[in-house]
Amino acid sequence: MNSSKSPGLAGFGILKNTTCHTEKKISVFFSIIFMTVGILSNSLAIAILMKAYQRFRQKSKASFLLLASGLVVTDLFGHLINGAIAVFVYASDKDWIRFNQSNILCSVFGICMVFFGLCPLLLGSVMAVERCIGVTKPIFHSTKMTSKHVKMMLTMVCLFAVLIALLPILRFRAYQIQASRTWCFYKTEHVEDWEDRFYLLLFSCLGLLALAISFLCNAVTGITLLRVKFKSQQRQGRSHHFEMIIQLLAIMCVSCICWSPFLVTMARIGINESDSKETCETILFALRMATWNQILDPWVYILLRKAVLKNLYKITRGCCGVQIINLHMLELSSIKNSLKVAAISESPVSSRQINLQPLSSMGQ
Repeated sequence: MNSSKSPGLAGFGILKNTTCHTEKKISVFFSIIFMTVGILSNSLAIAILMKAYQRFRQKSKASFLLLASGLVVTDLFGHLINGAIAVFVYASDKDWIRFNQSNILCSVFGICMVFFGLCPLLLGSVMAVERCIGVTKPIFHSTKMTSKHVKMMLTMVCLFAVLIALLPILRFRAYQIQASRTWCFYKTEHVEDWEDRFYLLLFSCLGLLALAISFLCNAVTGITLLRVKFKSQQRQGRSHHFEMIIQLLAIMCVSCICWSPFLVTMARIGINESDSKETCETILFALRMATWNQILDPWVYILLRKAVLKNLYKITRGCCGVQIINLHMLELSSIKNSLKVAAISESPVSSRQINLQPLSSMGQ
């Protein structure tokens, strides 16, 4: 049915001819597992970040930790809300006509999918910009990037993501139930209207732009830190910069790997209009790849901490590094001793000294 004429039953027309089938038991099982793992991982990461924020509250690292906490909290609520709705849909045998007569659940699901998808990408780019300013302009960062300003940035990013998510509702365009009948999003089938294409392109372009900004800022930050390290051997005050840039690079790589298939797929659907060749299975695979981003993000902060990296280095060095180094030093010392003995035995001066030593002892 046309959503403009009957918004209450928007999207139900695609339920008749669906070509994308999913096993109910397997889907419910994996949805529950992913949601549980995501909630536990993000909760642990929040505890670690809050503890670190209390310790570095008055230092330059505090702004980065505050932004990182906002990112992890967003991922946590994304797992809670989207995961709960997805489990309910699977448990209800995807019978949208029975529990979604007024299209409220699909609208809420679509808004949450857009918000919790776009907000982490934007926060990742803001974190990269903040670290770039902190490394390249430390005086400006210490005076302008206070906790108050960082909280304002977090609020602005969240409000912007909310606005993008509410845009179809404000324009009286209902979110559509997708062909797999498991989630709601912008219209992705038979996209002919310019406004439907605009929403898809807006979402994908904002996501790809956030990834590009993260890449550029992280590149500038990394090059600046390496130049400083090569020019000066003093490492004080720089170790936390390297820890943060390692975490940012990991977040960027995870986001690029997980989100690129979905963002590119949405862009291709928006550009190709009604001639899009994207299948339901392709879109569903790209969506599941994007879901992994919210699971892997917290493990960046759990595993890539300075204390954990130091312990891993000590364990690795204790297992193989010390033995290899000792063996290498032993070989070098034996070679050096043999060379010294050979040089002494072949030297004429040394032979004279050896012959004179018995004579001097006899004279004594």
